[in-house]
Amino acid sequence: MSHVMNTYSRLPVAFARGEGVWLYDEAGKRYLDALSGIAVNTLGHNHPRLVQGIAQQAGRVLHTSNLYRIPLQEALATRLAEISGMDEVFFCNSGLEANEAAIKLARFYGHKKKIELPTIIVMEHAFHGRSLATLSATANRKAQAGFEPLVQGFVRVPYRDLDAVRQIAARNRDVVAVMLEVLQGEGGVHLVDETCLRALRELCDERGWLLICDEVQCGIGRTGKWFGWQHADVRPDIMTLAKGLGSGVPIGACVTAGLASGLFQPGNHGSTFGGNPLASAAGLTTLDVISESGLIDNAVSVGQAIRAGFAEALVGVAGVVEIRGRGLMIGIELDRPCAELVTRALDAGLLINVTAGNVIRLLPALVFSESDAKALVDGLTPLIREFLLQ
Repeated sequence: MSHVMNTYSRLPVAFARGEGVWLYDEAGKRYLDALSGIAVNTLGHNHPRLVQGIAQQAGRVLHTSNLYRIPLQEALATRLAEISGMDEVFFCNSGLEANEAAIKLARFYGHKKKIELPTIIVMEHAFHGRSLATLSATANRKAQAGFEPLVQGFVRVPYRDLDAVRQIAARNRDVVAVMLEVLQGEGGVHLVDETCLRALRELCDERGWLLICDEVQCGIGRTGKWFGWQHADVRPDIMTLAKGLGSGVPIGACVTAGLASGLFQPGNHGSTFGGNPLASAAGLTTLDVISESGLIDNAVSVGQAIRAGFAEALVGVAGVVEIRGRGLMIGIELDRPCAELVTRALDAGLLINVTAGNVIRLLPALVFSESDAKALVDGLTPLIREFLLQ
């Protein structure tokens, strides 16, 4: 009997070790990892630079708390500010916590403007976390069920629907922010186009709203730029990060610029573990390796190879709706629920995921190579074909 709380439907496998883009189970079977811990293992498994960085820091000091200066945290904040052009960073432990901080910041900003009921515009198909506030911002009734009453202060619009946002702007004077994922993950790998994101930035500027970009899953080089919003050449007021920032070591960040900077003061927010020396060392090593190894360019070329490979291999196959994504965040939408493909792929030595019921989600590590891409296409294509023909 397991004493682990039953919050996940876990697959019947446990991994004993990893090497690059490969994982090995307890019996020694090898699996091509096209999920990377749900976009977490940016540098793959057992990367020598990351292992060395973590081990060295573990031999110095793991944790001191934010009651004291943490030089590595300060260095990581500086690096994030440099690559984003933003100003301040609050460190936490997860994407949920980063989004919680963003929501609190937006409300705090609203109250500073004498708005009694600050409201945030959020999107359909969004996923921002499972705390009560982030769950309320999320658009997943299955995840919300049983946890009502949800937190007030959110109004939802269809993803990428500028007219709907403008209609709310015309009738709701309590709006303080727009919050969206530039590339939705849990919602089915949907991408906001650059024109829409620029228009949202302009609208926020006109109205004095904050633009909040949730980059928890798509940030840190995954889309072929450091952050997804950089494709549109705009800058949000708040950006949230987590998953890939520590390459497996838990860390989250809420990054601010412009109107959102300078709001929080001592006592307004906090985290016991956030940005501790170990997590900060992992974050700095991750950013160093990405920069020095050309992994952002690699995400572009290998992502293109994966999408092109599936497009060619699945051309004319009835049931394939669309192959989409950006960089190494890829979705293959089918015309029917396809969760069973996860276990079929596992049996075949492939690690994938299905989200939104009918979208195969692929999130390879940034160290994925073109030969790895070919192995993924060659291995998964027959499983998709067989599934759709059954």
